[in-house]
Amino acid sequence: MAHFINDRAALVAEAVDGLVKGSGGRLARLDGDRAIRVVLRADWQADRVAVVSGGGSGHEPAHAGFVGRGLLTAAVCGDVFASPSVDAVLAGILAVTGPAGCLVIIKNYAGDRLNFGLAAERARALGLSVETVTVADDVAIPGAAQPRGIAGTLLVHKVAGHAAESGRPLAEVAAAARATAAGVKSLGIAVSGCTMPGGVAESRLAPGQAELGLGIHGEPGIERIALPPAADLAGLMTARLAEALPGGGPLALLVNNLGGTTALEMQVLTGAVLATPLGARVRLLLGPAAAMTALDMHGASLSLLPLDAATEDALTAATEVPAWPRTVPVVAPTTRALPDRLAQQGPAASPSQDPAVTRAITAVCTALIGAEAALNALDARVGDGDTGTTFASAARAVLADLDRLPQADPAALCRALSDRLARVAGGSSGVLMSIFFSAAGSGLADGMRWPEALARGAERLQAHGGARPGDRTLLDALVPALAALPMGGVTAAARAAEAGAAATARMTRAGTGRSSYLAATDLAGVEDPGAVAVARAFTALAVAAPGG
Repeated sequence: MAHFINDRAALVAEAVDGLVKGSGGRLARLDGDRAIRVVLRADWQADRVAVVSGGGSGHEPAHAGFVGRGLLTAAVCGDVFASPSVDAVLAGILAVTGPAGCLVIIKNYAGDRLNFGLAAERARALGLSVETVTVADDVAIPGAAQPRGIAGTLLVHKVAGHAAESGRPLAEVAAAARATAAGVKSLGIAVSGCTMPGGVAESRLAPGQAELGLGIHGEPGIERIALPPAADLAGLMTARLAEALPGGGPLALLVNNLGGTTALEMQVLTGAVLATPLGARVRLLLGPAAAMTALDMHGASLSLLPLDAATEDALTAATEVPAWPRTVPVVAPTTRALPDRLAQQGPAASPSQDPAVTRAITAVCTALIGAEAALNALDARVGDGDTGTTFASAARAVLADLDRLPQADPAALCRALSDRLARVAGGSSGVLMSIFFSAAGSGLADGMRWPEALARGAERLQAHGGARPGDRTLLDALVPALAALPMGGVTAAARAAEAGAAATARMTRAGTGRSSYLAATDLAGVEDPGAVAVARAFTALAVAAPGG
């Protein structure tokens, strides 16, 4: 896999340089030894308790991305997924610790415990007041002797950072951090591992598998499961977290992106978690956000912390750190009714039934739904991969409304189909077909027969869409099909549509749409997905009504 790096050995040092240079003067770094990578507050006066943490790199924005007022005073950065050295940690402690002392926050991994712990001991030997707190928030293995420290560590950072910024003494800062560490519980899920910079991607999961209870270094999860829908996954994860969270009080929830999960997925998962019984107790939401990642891992973790007034004040306190996850109260979603005039664009036609129309619509919609994956695969090669979903979503919406359509009134039927497509079908294909049916309906209302009305629809589609036959679009199947319809019926139209779709594979230039931005070599041999969709529709229509 390609990565934007220079030299793998210099990766972390160069990343630290980039972070500091891009901070607007807010951050500084220690200089003099490239093996010691410490990021610290540029404005630090050592006039209150310092809060130091860190660990292996690859978890960005943790840890260096959380240095700032109200959070960490300094972060010590090791190599990717490797604890920093004792000297590096000691350098960080010495750089920021004044008379008020220092709290060192450690994730419960052997390397971090040893290196940060020994550095704290050496700092004490030099006469500094240093306390440590170890975070072990992972609940993946019930009763584990050494639970891992994962994303819940960030909530400990925030509580300790707020206490230190408020001027509280070291003993109180440490006590607040320890209470938070004792209360926070986390659990992770992923559908892929991660790729080391400069390395190659490795896959240990079969399609449809997920790992539950994984760490933040690409290590396998404690259990492999068949990935369920997001709602079921949220129920499974929160049920396990609930076992580790006694009581029924309010909670804070951090929804953490492990690095490679899309925003859409994170929002779906967040909504699903909040809809669970445990989610109903969440009063404060942090994220969803990439907070403690595992490079490019496609996964997420949930961290829950019991809330009291002091903890809530700490988590909601303002911070200058831009990477800190947005913290908001959980409230019922606000909705507004659709505008009245949206439903007043014309008189609604009364539902009516026609068995032949029912068969035809059902056949076409079923064919488009069945072709969803194949059309998406075609579109992924020449577009954005959603043509199948666009047509299938429209087909499902039409089928859902089938009994409410004016099937016995052709003009009203076309207008009703146009209205539904305009409302539910996204992308250019959906609106183009809405235009097509609207114009066809107008033609039928003017007394045209079906072939003439459909031809009018194709004309208006070209006028509004700007494409013509030969531009490698759905018109390359639609126009030939409509030309064949008057003389040969639906069967001839289907054959013409199939031939037109096949011809698009020989077209190496697209006149419009996303394919128009591709090179000829990318288009050669690939049928246009919109044209294929039209051909599938006519073929299904020919089977349902061969003499039509």
